Amino acid sequence: MSTLDLGLIGNCCFGALVDPYAKIVWCCLPRFDGEPVFDALLRVDDEATPADRGFFAIDLAGATHAERHYVPNTPVLVTRITAENGAAIEITDFAPRFNRHDRMFRPTTIVRHVRPVAGLPRIRVRIRPAFGWGAVEPQVTRGSNHIRWVGPSQTVRLTTDAVPSYIIDEAWFLLDGPATFLLGADESLQDSIRDTARVFFDDTVAYWRNWTRSLNIPFEWQAEVIRAAITLKLCTFEETGAVIAAMTTSIPEAPHSQRNWDYRYCWLRDAYFVVHTLNRLSATRTLEHYLRYIQNVVAKGTEGEILQPLYSLTLEDRVEERIVDTLPGYRGMGPVRVGNQAYRQVQHDVFGAIILAVTQSFFDSRLVRKGDEALYRQLTPLGHAAIERFEVPDAGIWELRTRASVHTFSAMMCWAAADRLARIAFQLGFAEEAAEWRGHADTMHARLCERGWSEKLGGFAATFGGDDLDASLLLMHELGFLKADDPRFVGTVEAIERGLKRGSHVFRYDAPDDFGTPEVAFTVCTFWFIEALAAIGRKDEARRMFEEVLACRNTLGLLSEDVDPVTGELWGNFPQTYSMVGLIKCAMRLSRPWEEVV
Repeated sequence: MSTLDLGLIGNCCFGALVDPYAKIVWCCLPRFDGEPVFDALLRVDDEATPADRGFFAIDLAGATHAERHYVPNTPVLVTRITAENGAAIEITDFAPRFNRHDRMFRPTTIVRHVRPVAGLPRIRVRIRPAFGWGAVEPQVTRGSNHIRWVGPSQTVRLTTDAVPSYIIDEAWFLLDGPATFLLGADESLQDSIRDTARVFFDDTVAYWRNWTRSLNIPFEWQAEVIRAAITLKLCTFEETGAVIAAMTTSIPEAPHSQRNWDYRYCWLRDAYFVVHTLNRLSATRTLEHYLRYIQNVVAKGTEGEILQPLYSLTLEDRVEERIVDTLPGYRGMGPVRVGNQAYRQVQHDVFGAIILAVTQSFFDSRLVRKGDEALYRQLTPLGHAAIERFEVPDAGIWELRTRASVHTFSAMMCWAAADRLARIAFQLGFAEEAAEWRGHADTMHARLCERGWSEKLGGFAATFGGDDLDASLLLMHELGFLKADDPRFVGTVEAIERGLKRGSHVFRYDAPDDFGTPEVAFTVCTFWFIEALAAIGRKDEARRMFEEVLACRNTLGLLSEDVDPVTGELWGNFPQTYSMVGLIKCAMRLSRPWEEVV
């Protein structure tokens, strides 16, 4: 596999990645951060050494061509595969999600429906799950219409109207009519397989079309924004309100770089950007779900715990990082890491990330769960902590593992915590407290402008008193720290353009870090730069650059974390919420207004 040309299906509980020929190559069950049942993505997988297990494939004999698309405005994936003799099949993949009995129904189930569309196709079904991070080959048992793969910690069951013996033996057979496969939890199905799948399909399509219908999308790039919004929604763990950074672990940021991390957790910073962006699209329920998660996080802080930059989907503190030696890694480029040691880091921007994420709840009358005095009182200790740690070294937004500095971005997020608390206190009628918060924010603002500015760069530097560049400072205007026409912001944008831009892509930084000098561009930084260009009046340049970056998406419109600025190849964990957020925000800023065209 030379690129991350994968499709995503899911239901806000778990997700699966599907390759161009409809092979499921990644799926963790029963939730995003569980053990993979299908792990071929992290095995050596090329023509010379194909993965021997860890996948769910529906093969067409003599296949020569495949094309695929999503059912419009849904995450239901349709793949049409054609053979050299003209025979063809169509495979529809999705995870059910819809309202049932006044609550959301999202079973741990993958639905695969295959039908012949031309000729007399011969197919083979190969289902080879692997447990224990590739270490355990499960035992296989069967019933009249089901097959079970039994492991030490979980069991998955396939219920099908195809011939189970063909599946167990991986035999080729003529597909003379539709076949349905329901794979998931070890639970028996009481109803008709085909009728169940049809209801699941109809109701899932209806749910997602209703959801996308309510989005406030820009006039231009509508399909791109809708696909990005659906992807963000699929990366939310609705049960607790957590938002994961990506579906995968250990896709390297660059070839053989060792920069392989597990992103299947909730970073408070990343989640803020996701929630903020979905809010702008009017998808406010994600904020309400995330608010529940945040209140639990804040409760940890009020109980004397130091807030972490990330937590598990269920607020577990410890997500210890370990290397598993049973999988070789994406394209053989290990290591494969499970857990993320960044949870132990000190990252002071976390205070601002929490407060920024919930600020809208104090002002938005549409919300059922509005911010109130009780929530404000929960947030105030975070504001005081932000003030105290404003000039204390930390690991920074890019999570440097061996060095600590006073990072300008972290300081700016501490300022944002005080600034937003001033606004919230005023909104709630606490004038004296609002004035106190405003005083702190103004002091922090002045101090940051003094210590974060670099005469050498002609802009703000990555660290207080330093001269290195940091693309996160492109957010100064977005966060309200400086106006777009402020010469200091314009100077920062121009300094980043000179130092971090490579063609149509922007690096996070260019100084060597724990793993050497960065080799690839960080996609969200490119989008931040495009937004900054538009903000300072260079909109035509921004539009051209935006189109060039859109061309780097895979064939289904998805983006990973990084892009090789020379080849345009995608690298890093996939799909990356940061990247999809950047796409949406750029489209909304650059699009012509609806009023201009309709």
